[in-house]
Amino acid sequence: MKLIKAFIHHVRAASVVEALADAGYRNLTLHDVKGMLKPINKKRQMDFSDDADGLVISEVRLSLVVEDHEVDAVTAIISTVARVGPHISGYVYVSPVEQVIAIGGPDAASP
Repeated sequence: MKLIKAFIHHVRAASVVEALADAGYRNLTLHDVKGMLKPINKKRQMDFSDDADGLVISEVRLSLVVEDHEVDAVTAIISTVARVGPHISGYVYVSPVEQVIAIGGPDAASP
């Protein structure tokens, strides 16, 4: 199994989630984060952060666990749908998952 994390522009998150859901991937999480992607609109997206020591924008971190054979399909969906303009629109990271432990009774399903 693999953990896929994608850092994308906030404005593309709903479209990416919809595309993944349409492809059958519904067990995912979204987190609002601050990052350093190139802003789509500097006046509307840029915030100053003392923690980040400068200007940052609102981004979304999307995370999901998939089977090894699903990685190419999922990363293709994210890369295609999350794209915004000619600049880098985000990053996708793929990491191995060593173990999945269901929380709940014996009928609890794995991702």
